[in-house]
Amino acid sequence: MAYDADCIFCKIIRNEIPNTVVYEDDVVKAFLDITQVTPGHTLVVPKTHVADIFGYDADLAAAVFSRIPKIAQAIKASDPAIIGMNIVNNNGKVAYQSVLHSHFHLIPRYQPTEGFAMTFTDNSADYTPEQLQQVAAKISAQFSAE
Repeated sequence: MAYDADCIFCKIIRNEIPNTVVYEDDVVKAFLDITQVTPGHTLVVPKTHVADIFGYDADLAAAVFSRIPKIAQAIKASDPAIIGMNIVNNNGKVAYQSVLHSHFHLIPRYQPTEGFAMTFTDNSADYTPEQLQQVAAKISAQFSAE
């Protein structure tokens, strides 16, 4: 496992900083977020230091992502008042990533208004079908480059 001595999540993984563990195995550690946006707000972090999703390879992605449903299901089962869940992964400071160690927020939802919101601006009027096709083609071309 790769660690970064200055990373707060690496310190949590090594129990150098107090944390409240929800789940742990050889690949991930899941612990309660100290902010608790809603009760049960959990962070899932890979035990190897990787800054963001762009640093994952297929093996790490498969290992980390395969554990998220099990952890999410346990959170939901822990409280019958949970009626939904946001699973959020921010990548880069511009995308609101505050700790540069990849992590996934599992945020239980109890009601529509509880201090957490995500908004998506509808920019559909700004794109023609041709412009959308150009964007898609640029992305699709990257798979040919592999």
